[in-house]
Amino acid sequence: MVDILRLHESIRGAFPEFTTDPAVHAHLFSPYALFVDRPALEAMGRVAAAVFDVAGNPGYSQRVLQWAPDIATHDPGSAGGVLGLDFHLTVDGPRLIEVNTNPGGLLLNALLLDAVRSCAPPAWATWTNAAQARDAAVTAWMEDARQQSGRTPSRLAIVDSTPRAQFLYPEFELYANAFRDHGVDCVISAPEDLSFGSDGLEDAHGRIDTVYNRLTDFPLEDASHADIREAYLAGDVALMPHPRAHALFADKRNLAVLGDPALLGGFGVDAGSAALLAQVIPPTVEVVPGNRDALWAARNGYFFKPAAGFGSRGSYRGDKLTRRTWESMASATYIAQAFAPPSMRIVHGGQSLKADVRCFASEAGVLLFAARLYQGQTTNMRTPGGGFAAVLTSSRIEE
Repeated sequence: MVDILRLHESIRGAFPEFTTDPAVHAHLFSPYALFVDRPALEAMGRVAAAVFDVAGNPGYSQRVLQWAPDIATHDPGSAGGVLGLDFHLTVDGPRLIEVNTNPGGLLLNALLLDAVRSCAPPAWATWTNAAQARDAAVTAWMEDARQQSGRTPSRLAIVDSTPRAQFLYPEFELYANAFRDHGVDCVISAPEDLSFGSDGLEDAHGRIDTVYNRLTDFPLEDASHADIREAYLAGDVALMPHPRAHALFADKRNLAVLGDPALLGGFGVDAGSAALLAQVIPPTVEVVPGNRDALWAARNGYFFKPAAGFGSRGSYRGDKLTRRTWESMASATYIAQAFAPPSMRIVHGGQSLKADVRCFASEAGVLLFAARLYQGQTTNMRTPGGGFAAVLTSSRIEE
C-alpha cells in the first residue's frame, strides 16, 4: 500500500507550489495499486498507435468531420498532443471505452510511480518512472506546439475556467513547474485573462505564444473564449489540444467508425489496425429516432454517453436508466455502447472497487499507464480507498 499522507508531504517538499485541499482531494490518490499483466498493457499501446494512425487517414477524417463543428476544419498541422485512452479489463482482453484529448491526471499519476515502486512486490514493476513520465509528457506537448508554430514555445499559458476552482488544479501547478524546467515561461490563466490584438495573444505581462488548453468547451464557442479562438484561427498561437483533435479523436460517435473494420478498410486503413480496433471497441451506435425504441428495449446491455461529453457527465448505465431520463436524453446527441463491465479490485477488508485503466499516449508512444478505482456507475474520485492508482505489471524479462 502507498502511504498517501506521506506521498502528499513528499510532493509538497519537492514542489512547494503544489496545493491540495484535504476536504476536496481526500480521495485524489488511492493507497492501492492495480495489477495488470504486461501483454494487456502492450495491447493498449498498440491500440493507441492504431488510433493515431487512423486519425491521419483522409477518408476517416472526412467521415467524422461531417458531425464536427466548423472550427474543426481548421488544421493547425499537429495531431493534438496527448491522448488518454480509457480501457476496461475483461476476460477477453482490454476494451476501449473512450478517448480523451485533454486527459487530466498524467502528472499526478506520475507522482505515484516512485511511491509505489518503493513498496511493490519484487516481481512487479511500473511501466516507467516519475521523472521519465514527466519529461515525456512535457516533450509531447512541446513537440505538438512546435509542429503548429514551427518553433519551441517561449511563453505558455495553461488555461481553464476559474483554474483554482478546478479539481485538478494541483496538476496545473505541476505542469507549470515542468514547463519551466524545460525553459518555457509558464502562467496559469483563466480565458478572461487573455486578449487578442495587433500584438497577438497577451495577458497583463506580455505575449503568449502557446496555450495548453484544459477547457471543456472543445469548439471554443463560449464568448469568453473568443480571443483564444481568434488567435488560434489566425495561426498566432499554438493551441494544444485543439478543436480538430477533439473532433478526430474524442467525439464518441467516432467509436462507431473506429470499430467498423469494413468501413476502415474502405478508407485504406491497415487491415491489422482495423481488426485490432474492432476487437477492442465495444459495439457502438449513435442514438437516433429510428433506433430509440429498440435501444430502450435492450437498454440493460448498453451504456449511454453524450457524444461530446466528458468526465462521465450525463452518462448512464442502461439498467439504471429511468424512462423520464431517457426521454430527456432525446434533446441531446447520445451514443449507445455495448456494456463492457469494469474489472474489480479487492482491497483491504474485502472491499470491492471498480477499476479502469487510462493509457496516456502521444504519437511517439505510451507515456504512462494509470488506473482509477471507484464505486458507483462512473469514476467519481470520492470513493474511500479510491482515486488515481498506480499500475503495476509483470517485470520485463531483461529486468
